[in-house]
This record gives sequence, C-alpha cells and structure tokens, in this order.
Amino acid sequence: MPRRALEGLRVLDVTQVMAGPFCAMQLCDMGADVIKVEPPTGDSTRRMAGAVGDDSASFNAVNRGKRGIVLDLKVPRARDAFRQVVRTCDILIENYRPGVMKAFGLDYASLSAEHPALIYASISGYGATGPDAGKGGFDLVAQGVSGIMSVTGEPNGPPVKAGLPLTDLGAGLFALSAILAALHYRTRTGRGQFIDTSLLDAGVALSVWEATEYFASGRVPQAMGSAHRMSGPYQAIRCADGFITLAAANDRLFVRLCGLLGHPEWATHPDYANDTLRVHNRETLASLIESVTLTESRAHWLRLFEANDLPCGPINNYEQVFRDPQVVARDLVVETTHPTLGTLQTLGSPIKLSETPTVVGRPAPRLGEHTLEVLREAGCA
Repeated sequence: MPRRALEGLRVLDVTQVMAGPFCAMQLCDMGADVIKVEPPTGDSTRRMAGAVGDDSASFNAVNRGKRGIVLDLKVPRARDAFRQVVRTCDILIENYRPGVMKAFGLDYASLSAEHPALIYASISGYGATGPDAGKGGFDLVAQGVSGIMSVTGEPNGPPVKAGLPLTDLGAGLFALSAILAALHYRTRTGRGQFIDTSLLDAGVALSVWEATEYFASGRVPQAMGSAHRMSGPYQAIRCADGFITLAAANDRLFVRLCGLLGHPEWATHPDYANDTLRVHNRETLASLIESVTLTESRAHWLRLFEANDLPCGPINNYEQVFRDPQVVARDLVVETTHPTLGTLQTLGSPIKLSETPTVVGRPAPRLGEHTLEVLREAGCA
C-alpha cells in the first residue's frame, strides 16, 4: 500500500451532522486515524431518510473510514476515558456550542494542560467570542445572517438558500486548513493550539465579490440570478431548448463571442466595450446574446463555443453529473460495501496527491463498533 500524507496522526472527532464530520473525513481520507465519538443515541444523521436501524447513507457520506466509539460525556467515568483517549491523539475536533466542552472539563485549556501538543479545533455556529457566541448553528440560519441568501436567486425575488450547505462545508474546510497550518507550526515548536471557526465566519469569508462591491461602492449587493457581479457576460444563457453557461469573462473572450454570434460590432459598442460597461449593462447585453442563441439548440452552441475555446458548459442535473465521463475519470464516485446497507455509492476525494494518494471507499463505523478496541489502546479497558 502507498504511504498516506497524514499517516501516523490520530484525530478525535467529537462532532455531529455536517461541518465537523466533513472536516474530520478529509483528514481520514489523507491517512489519519480518525476516531469518531458519539453519544449513546448516535449522530443524528444516522436516522436521516433511508436509515436502516442506526445506519444511513447520510451518515456514511461524511464519516467514511473512521473508527467509532460511544461515550456518554455526561457521565464522569466516560469523561475520564475520554481524557485518556485524548492523550493518544494529535488533533481534537468538536462542534458543540461554546461552553459545553468547558462544562464537561474537556475544553482546550483543560486538555492542553496535560497535552500541550494537542491541536484543538472548535467549529460552532457563531464562534467562541462575540454577543452571539452562545447560539446554536444551522446552515440555513448562517446563510441568512451572513448575507448569502440576500444575493441568491433572481432579482426582486424572495431570499433563496444556496442549494449546497455552503456555511457548513465552508466551516469544515476552513477548520481543515487551520489544522494543517497548526500541524506545521507544531513541527517547529512542539506546541499545539486552539482553532476557532464558525458557520457565520465561513459564510462571510466566502462572500468575496459581494464584500468587494459593498466596500468599493457602498452599494448593497443584490441577487443577480446566475450572473457575476464583477464580470459579464458570465451567466446562464437561454438557447432554443434550454440553458447553457457562458463565461466570456474578459475583453478578449467577449470579442471572440461577438464574432461567433455574428455581431462583431457589439465588441466596440459604447455600452459593451469593456468589462465595467458590460457589468453595468448586463441585462441588455444578455438579451442581445439570447436573441441569437435562441435560434439554435444547446448542443449547437456548445459545439461551436468549445471548438473556438470559449468557456461554456451544460447545466447538468445530478444524474447527468454522475454519468459525466470527466467525473467518472476523476474517481469522484466510489463504491463502499457496508455491512448493513450493502453497496453504497459515495463521493470520492477531490484531492489528488501524487506520492500519498487519498484512501476512500471504506464504510463509516457502526454505532460503537470500535469502542472496546480504542479504549484498550488508550489503556482504559
């Protein structure tokens, strides 16, 4: 077997649902030994739609490859066992509300006193500081508070949640990058540290163009459908039988597009001669483009644009995504054999490492499957 990038590292995953489990799974995919700690009732995703007993496809989606133990942290003896397991770990990830782990005596200050090399990552709804620190965190709520819902959807329409749980996944990825940075720091100093990020932090941090528009102009960004607020034409365009995406995102590409559409004069028109003008006149420009693209099918325009190296693409549903030859070639779909659920299709890793490839396709643990094994390794069973 090839070596793994994080081989030899042990991670204690004290998280549930999405952000924390997703973060810990990335470490697991890269070779870390990830031990998931669950309460006796299990992670709530074990009982999501399609569950069979304590197992579900949803739980497997973000917990593959981990070992699983059950500890009721409300019980003093279980907390003692938890501390012993922590001593064998390099990284701890938790996503309780701020203050919960401190109430258990399992916060960073308490654990690092005995284990100063411990990297302790906390993912919460609003972060460990500030007036809202004590609030619970949900992706829907964070998308609203962070502004994402105000710029998602069509102009003058109701607020719309992004189809993906952006703040959950974003918080998980920001925590991941911080953990890897903290590991590098630890190799130089021997010291761990506390990492604090949140769903709100992630939602605001991902709002790069929206923040830029507001800071630069003072205008409050609005929903724009599929259009880009800093460049155009860069949006979904209607054809005779549906939509494609079109990304003529600079002057050179726009000149090429105009020629392919049979209207080279648009490139020098005073309303469209540069990117700033095209952004200001986005709606009229899109109407002009669609007056031409509506005359032919999506396949026609995709062939023409791709043959001329103009960025474009189909708008796939997920059935089409998972049949796409490029997606298949990139191993973005893998099969997992689960003892209860049988053969499951799950997402592969987007991380391609030449020397230390990721390992995917292993099932998530059954509830408490490795409790005795892990406790024996820690010397407490």
